[in-house]
Amino acid sequence: MDKVSENPFKNRAYGEMPLMVVSTLFVTLYLVSNVMAVKVISFFDILCFDAGTITFPFAYMLGDVLTEIWGYRTARKVIWMTFICNIIMVVCTQIGVWLPSVDYLDTTATAYNSIFTYVPRIVLGSLVGFLMGELSNAWLMECIKARTNGRFLWIRTIGSSVVGYLFDTLPFVLIAFAGVLTVKDILQMMAVQYFMKLGIEVFFGTPMAYSVIVLLKRKVLNMRHNG
Repeated sequence: MDKVSENPFKNRAYGEMPLMVVSTLFVTLYLVSNVMAVKVISFFDILCFDAGTITFPFAYMLGDVLTEIWGYRTARKVIWMTFICNIIMVVCTQIGVWLPSVDYLDTTATAYNSIFTYVPRIVLGSLVGFLMGELSNAWLMECIKARTNGRFLWIRTIGSSVVGYLFDTLPFVLIAFAGVLTVKDILQMMAVQYFMKLGIEVFFGTPMAYSVIVLLKRKVLNMRHNG
């Protein structure tokens, strides 16, 4: 993976602010997805998925933007930083669980404890899936870009996500929900989550990635023209 090409001039060309904004949103969406994943949603006892499935593909979209604009090595650094931020969130929220609360706020404390006692398991599953999924997604996107000579962005974003979501969804659901849901529900959740994430990526994530990438590239062209 370290042999994937990297253009060192990209970081300077696009500036620090776009990278900071994309990276911050990337980290935020992963943290939010892990908290939302505590709630399992079911429609008509057929569709079963965690609420984080809704926001997770947008984090993947930003991962695609990071890889496309700043390269695999920069994306990998942000991925590892997100990994560390997830661990910090677990440590801090667990401290909150262990600390005593006032008697008249028992209801609030119980709700807090119910959510954040389960979050570490969600985060553990997320971290395993996150590293396997995001790193493979970023690496594969860069490889497809090299093979297609930088053309067909949609093939890169969707093609890499087909593999990335597989490596992410399977370990996440197993670690987060094994022993909590039935085997049938776990298998159902794997299938529903995978295709929902891929569907959101195709119909929403990829068009948004196109827009962000075109906007950033246009910014560089304007800077060169004005310069």
